[in-house]
Amino acid sequence: MTQSSADPLVSISTTKTGFYRGFNVSVAAIPKVLIFAFILWVGLSPERAGEQLAALQTWSTSSFGGWYVYVTALFTVTCLALALWPRTGGIVLGKKNEAPAFSLFTWVSMMFGAGIGIGMLTYSTAEPIFHFATNPETIQGLSTPLDESNVRNAYKWAMLHYGLTPWACYGLIGISLSYFSYVRGLPLTIRSGLQPLFGDAMSGWAGHLVDIAAILATMIGLGVTVGYGVSQFASGIFNISGIASIVDEAGKPTLTAQITGLVIIVAASCISALSGIQRGIKWLSNINMLLSISLLLCFVALGSTLFAIQSFGYAIWDYLTALPSMSTTVWNDSSTEVGAALQSWQGDWNIFYWAWWIAFAPFVGMFLARVSKGRTIREYVLGAIIVPSLICLTWLTFVGATALDLELSGIAQGAIVNSDISAQLFTTINLMLSPSMAVALSVLVVVLLLTFLITSADSGILIINTLASGGDQSQKQGLHVMLWGMIFAMLVSFLLIAGGMDALRSAMIIGALPFSLVMALMVVALVKALAFDSSPN
Repeated sequence: MTQSSADPLVSISTTKTGFYRGFNVSVAAIPKVLIFAFILWVGLSPERAGEQLAALQTWSTSSFGGWYVYVTALFTVTCLALALWPRTGGIVLGKKNEAPAFSLFTWVSMMFGAGIGIGMLTYSTAEPIFHFATNPETIQGLSTPLDESNVRNAYKWAMLHYGLTPWACYGLIGISLSYFSYVRGLPLTIRSGLQPLFGDAMSGWAGHLVDIAAILATMIGLGVTVGYGVSQFASGIFNISGIASIVDEAGKPTLTAQITGLVIIVAASCISALSGIQRGIKWLSNINMLLSISLLLCFVALGSTLFAIQSFGYAIWDYLTALPSMSTTVWNDSSTEVGAALQSWQGDWNIFYWAWWIAFAPFVGMFLARVSKGRTIREYVLGAIIVPSLICLTWLTFVGATALDLELSGIAQGAIVNSDISAQLFTTINLMLSPSMAVALSVLVVVLLLTFLITSADSGILIINTLASGGDQSQKQGLHVMLWGMIFAMLVSFLLIAGGMDALRSAMIIGALPFSLVMALMVVALVKALAFDSSPN
């Protein structure tokens, strides 16, 4: 026996009894089968699986790199245009005069924590440092690597990856689902965003496939995020404790340390997920933001503050003026050494990031939709796209500028540049502070990282349950939460065994491709619906 959601335009059947009570069996079970099959394939021959994933990534990047560049530019333009267009900017994502469910501070905290908090801890140092050494300008001979003249280029490219574009990927999903769910009354699932284009087909297998693709993208996108997070968590524990077994001779976290950290994070996230958004996730997000502010204040007080303030101003100007060009340029000419280097750089950075944000978008977008009820579209774009972009810029400048200044002054002598990506923040802290203060600040970073990891993982598990239950936001049965946590831990563990973070990156770039098409169709559907609903009678 089945029951259907209340809205007749998208009717999603769910079972009344048994293990999958309250869930759509197809959407809940098929992703598990596919993931288990993938885990089995990886587990039977990890080394070979890693090689094949790398080959598929190369093919995907070379064949669809341009698609990733142009489609993410489309998402950015769409979100900004909807906020600026008078007829759509004032539309409330909810019932008329409905008040927002969360305070501004909690709302921004939850968005930042779920959307990109882990990445900021890893890349606030790593991103400027990497581009300080290599970026398109240095490849073309227009700037000198590791020179002060290259700082502005480093920030320009760093902001491309952490500015408007990633938040627009999330924002598109959030606006679409909020509008169709809270204004038009459709279920809070990805398929509802395509209803204006495909109508009743979204109630059947076509809709099931859309939600299945969203679950798979969420699993792999979250896997990459948590994978980077547990690596940095292990590096932080090593920096605090000095236990040699945590890292290898090259300074990279060992596989054992990564998997141990993963198990701890997943277990804690399942406990938090069972408490729901109003309790565990809300309070963790507020703690995240307070700890983030504390960490930033430490860098303001003890880091290269003047250099950071200068970098902040330059970064905004350089980023905004170069954004149209950076967002639409595709390097695909491998016939020359420079052309091949540019193509390789774009694949390693731009394409990787766009795939990451797209894979992460169904989870973050649905989460943003759940916490943004009652906001106008203009408020949403300001609070969910522009404000987080400025927060990311603040992180990149005040934390990253300190690392750059240590390298430029000769104090670091290449120590930060040559550190493993998971350890660069801690290397910066060690050079910036006395040993005892470095340990104290490292403890703050590890605690903040832990809360970010738990927030991201538990939010992801809740969103997967929402997708599998036809948009039922209250569906968080303990057994299913624990099962998804176990599946997630197994998936990430086996990919780490197959090839570490490289295997996770490869799987994500490949897996994000189908969902990028879904998102492109959501743009068309959303614009069509808003144009129809906001047109004068």
